Amino acid sequence: MSVLCAGHINWDVTMHVDSLPDPDGEVRIERLIQSGGGSAANVAAGLVGLDQSASLYGSVGGDDTGALALRELDRVGVDCGHVFIDSEGTTSVKYLVVDATGEVMVFSNAGANESFCSEDISAELFRGVDHLHLTSQSPEMASLLGRLASDLGLSVSFDPGRQVADRGYSEALAATNLLFLNQREADLVADTGVLSPTEPTEMTVVVKHGGDGATVYTPAGETTHEGFVVDPVDLTGAGDAFAAGFLATLADGEWVDESGATAEAARYVDALAAGNACGALAAQDVTARTELSWAGVEELVEQ
Repeated sequence: MSVLCAGHINWDVTMHVDSLPDPDGEVRIERLIQSGGGSAANVAAGLVGLDQSASLYGSVGGDDTGALALRELDRVGVDCGHVFIDSEGTTSVKYLVVDATGEVMVFSNAGANESFCSEDISAELFRGVDHLHLTSQSPEMASLLGRLASDLGLSVSFDPGRQVADRGYSEALAATNLLFLNQREADLVADTGVLSPTEPTEMTVVVKHGGDGATVYTPAGETTHEGFVVDPVDLTGAGDAFAAGFLATLADGEWVDESGATAEAARYVDALAAGNACGALAAQDVTARTELSWAGVEELVEQ
């Protein structure tokens, strides 16, 4: 399966501390790491590690940080030919503070990560693509990409992230076949009344429960995988790794029926297991970008 991942491309500065400081307090940084980040970029890199073809649509600034981000993605085999470089902008940098339990606090600037726009889209963007995976981006862009992909007969997944209730994604959700949410995001979506995550009528919804696994909800029922017990180091990017494992497993067969949703929730059992395994592997890594592989998944499952 060839997947186009559309959304943010960031550069991450990750700081590991024993505990977060009190107001006006100070703590020692035990480890500082710089690496590529951004949900769309993370999923694309994960898919390549799991033997899928992945291209990326997003934007970076015309600075050294943007060059670093693209160089790292190119190294792992992600097709960055459609990434827009905003020569006047700066690449978005996220500062992540991770405590000893793996919990994360994030500081970010918008930078150029939403500089890609409708004027940049051409038919070439979707050439050879089987599936579109949307991550956090402007509602207008997500809606346009989702509609175009649907018109071309592509399946569409969407992982809107923590701002799902604030950015007005209703049009993008209407074009979505497969929606990824964590439990907090699922509660927010339910409160808005846009859809019921646990009782979807026109799509499949995956609700991630962190260390407790994940549940797939379809119009025909639900199924759960309880996940894997690991000692988390950094939870940043675990949801992106989950999406990569889930999508890579679905690549082996048809999973969207004529109504736009899979009829049997049980068809997602293997995808849930792979997604949870990839999320667990990411939680044991020290950055948001984990080098996934089927060998690593199999080793965790065997353990």
